[in-house]
Amino acid sequence: MACTAMLCGYRTYGSIAEWGRNYDPAFLKALGFTRQTAPAAGTFFYVFARLDRVRFEAVLGAWASQVLAATTPVAGEEALALDGKTLRGSRKQGAPGVHLLSVVSHRMGLTVAQQGVNDKTNEIPVAADVLAGLVLHGRVFTMDALLTQRDVAHQIVAGGGDYVMAAKGNQPTLKQHVATVFAGPPLLASGASTLAPTRRDMGASSNVR
Repeated sequence: MACTAMLCGYRTYGSIAEWGRNYDPAFLKALGFTRQTAPAAGTFFYVFARLDRVRFEAVLGAWASQVLAATTPVAGEEALALDGKTLRGSRKQGAPGVHLLSVVSHRMGLTVAQQGVNDKTNEIPVAADVLAGLVLHGRVFTMDALLTQRDVAHQIVAGGGDYVMAAKGNQPTLKQHVATVFAGPPLLASGASTLAPTRRDMGASSNVR
């Protein structure tokens, strides 16, 4: 009921409970309830307060992975994005800007996994934990320049996956190497749209497009 109500725009315990009371027992039965009336706001509060968040996210992530595995990509390998975001509304609820690192399917928009980023660190060490819980084989991982790190690349390739990383100012040497490759020789630069180097750059495999 909470998930369905939130999809309809109801965000608080009180509004979710009120939304449930607007429907008849047949609707509640379809949602899995055995009583004739919807739960009160206090019930939602106590349920969510005692919820094992880590286990709950693991179950949702496993379900999302099953959905991806059951459907075939239109073309090529499955692409997943590592993306960090600050949870909207967290500051209004008294939290100091909750930041999450998520893994999202490009094709279906499903969040396969996510993990909180402590205020005293950043996304880089969290990325290793998130990737450790995923199937990497046959998947291409995209990420922004912050996660363009040697250890992240090693972990993905060791698991049989590949990556597309952005080379910016935080990796000046790598950025210069990429610029040098595409600067010449002129015949190579104009005659090839894809360069597939051997597994050397950053100590891992990648296609530079």
